[in-house]
Amino acid sequence: MTAPKSVLEALDFFESNSSQELISKLNTKGISCEKVFDVLAYEKQLRFLQIELVKLQQWVLKENKRVAVVFEGRDAAGKGGNIRRFMEHLNPRSSRLVALNKPTNVEKGQWYFQRYIKELPNPGEIVFFDRSWYNRAVVEPVMDFCTDKEYNEFLVQVPEFEHMLYEDGLIIIKFWLSISKEEQLKRFNARNENPLKRWKFSPVDKKGQELWDTYTLYKEEMFSKTHTSYSPWMLIKTNNKKTARLEAMRYVLSMFDYDGKKDSETTLTPDPNVVMRYYRSAFQID
Repeated sequence: MTAPKSVLEALDFFESNSSQELISKLNTKGISCEKVFDVLAYEKQLRFLQIELVKLQQWVLKENKRVAVVFEGRDAAGKGGNIRRFMEHLNPRSSRLVALNKPTNVEKGQWYFQRYIKELPNPGEIVFFDRSWYNRAVVEPVMDFCTDKEYNEFLVQVPEFEHMLYEDGLIIIKFWLSISKEEQLKRFNARNENPLKRWKFSPVDKKGQELWDTYTLYKEEMFSKTHTSYSPWMLIKTNNKKTARLEAMRYVLSMFDYDGKKDSETTLTPDPNVVMRYYRSAFQID
């Protein structure tokens, strides 16, 4: 009796008319299907949640709501990947990505928040911030891009700034994507090895590993000074990218009572072991 082959051939794909038939071939050849099942489960949940995001966007537009979703975290924590999945099927006419470059000389002479104010959502719009005004809370002081005076003024002003936005009806959701030092290094190495992602790696990223503890110090100070009842920090554990993306979506969806929510085909309650207010985490991986 001939031993089963341990690899799939092109013919196996052509002969399979469904995913179940392909899985059957994998089993016949003694190939583990665990990773396949994980990917299929993730894609299924992602689709369900993206359907709900489309419903949410339609409701935001109809009700003239203004929603800003802020993604902060260390480099390689998954900010861009999260935002891409959020926006993948949204109408670009009422959703935007904001990822600002370093300030110009003119902007450096303005009030710090000024260049962010013009990017805030209009009525009926959802805006996603890939980094935000919180650059001044962590990255800038760690890298000596601001003075002590500028840093301290920011910490005093930002709760008042966000309170004015809250009182004016603007909804802000603030995510901190939490990644371990070991996982960050692994992702940095993967970026360097992939020519399509090498552009993401910069000298600032490299410093992130060297100054890990300094980043931690400023991160904790940011939480203590800017976490408020009207604008709380939500921490998301992101060592598992796919889980983090799904749970971030669930949290955003859980915050709104939009039309058609009751018809969702998946749970919209986020996992409290993955998404939590920062002070509820007994042990923070970063």
